[in-house]
Amino acid sequence: MNVNMKGFILLVLGSLLHTASAVTHSLKYFYTASSEVPNFPEFVVVGMVDGVQMVHYDSNSQRAVPKQDWMNKAADPQYWERETGSFKGAQQSFKANIDTAKQRFNQSGGTGVHIFQYMYGCTWEDDSGVTEGHRQYGYDGEDFLVYDMKTFTWIAPKQQAEITLRKWNHDQSGLAFRQNYLTQECIEWLKKYLDYGKSTLMRTVPPSVSLLQKTPSSPVTCHATGFYPSGVMVSWQKDGQDHHEDVEYGEILPNDDGTFQKSSHLTVTPEDRKNSKYQCLVQVKGIEEDFIKVLPGQDGPNFVPIIGGLVALLVIVAVVVGVVIWKKKSKKGFVPASTSDTDSENSGKGAEKI
Repeated sequence: MNVNMKGFILLVLGSLLHTASAVTHSLKYFYTASSEVPNFPEFVVVGMVDGVQMVHYDSNSQRAVPKQDWMNKAADPQYWERETGSFKGAQQSFKANIDTAKQRFNQSGGTGVHIFQYMYGCTWEDDSGVTEGHRQYGYDGEDFLVYDMKTFTWIAPKQQAEITLRKWNHDQSGLAFRQNYLTQECIEWLKKYLDYGKSTLMRTVPPSVSLLQKTPSSPVTCHATGFYPSGVMVSWQKDGQDHHEDVEYGEILPNDDGTFQKSSHLTVTPEDRKNSKYQCLVQVKGIEEDFIKVLPGQDGPNFVPIIGGLVALLVIVAVVVGVVIWKKKSKKGFVPASTSDTDSENSGKGAEKI
């Protein structure tokens, strides 16, 4: 093997190791206003770091509260008063937004469940330093307004949102505020939270992996649970090769203890099970060990009712119902926050009416 080939192989291996070790962190907020949803608050705010809930507010308690012990270190006592005031203001605006949306969609004369949503936040890749921002509004499960991070302006997927689009895109101070928050302030807060919560957010916990099946004719489920962080791959192999045919991949769901779970479902005939070797491969980011479960032949796994996914689904619905589907330490250290990390505290623009 010549020197150039060795250098090329080392370069490729280095690239693979770099990709495997890199971790993308996130800070996201979800606002959900609802009407006529029984036994659920009309307004809920959830703040999450790396998928872990750390702030909660709802219209029943009308208090912003920490959901992680380390949040009390990251914020001074006045922080929670400010956040409570900010969320109360957003609560009134979002209640009005539902009424406005119902009028624009010609629903004002009827009844029924309606959901108005807001998601914003940022991500930071701790090795490369690459950052991204996210901001969007949704109504009844569909995109309503989306913030374009390339132009730093709003896009309206729905014709009913064009009135708001024109108003917000002509507000230059509002656009500048949004750009600064997503590209600067949000990233700074994310790094602060990662520093204060590093004992929790930077830990690694291996998964427990099981093969489950409802009935002999049902798909076989590979269920991985109890792992942390949330970055995971749950895949199937057939005779030692990656297998994607007749495979359905589930979503990553939270557990009550702050860990995560994910499932992958394989549909396979008894004949294939007898003649081929199938195995489930689970890989968790930050953990070098692979976790493998081999699917037995005709005898198969025990027919265990699959309830874990349902329990987790109920948990996540209770946390962020109706949400639209989507390490480096400062040399000086971080001091308890004296301002808010949400984008609505200083300008009120996080609680805008459409």
